[in-house]
Amino acid sequence: MFSTTILIWMLIGAFAGLVTRKLIGGNPPFGTIGDVLLGMAGGAVGGILLALIGDLANFVWLVGSIVTALLGAVLVIWLASFLKHKPA
Repeated sequence: MFSTTILIWMLIGAFAGLVTRKLIGGNPPFGTIGDVLLGMAGGAVGGILLALIGDLANFVWLVGSIVTALLGAVLVIWLASFLKHKPA
């Protein structure tokens, strides 16, 4: 059951990766496919962190999952962009 939930978070995260670029702005340093992949990772990370906090994901499952995946995607894509552009 938990693996299915992670897969759903990743699928929502793929969409969230595209939306995140619009929120952050600028040119994607990893391309659109990179944003989608990072969004998937962010969706999974956000979902797992939410699950560790408590059973809040079941409260408003779809809306909670979308918000969680979007926040996770924003965090992961912003962090990846920051690390890629960090001066040596």
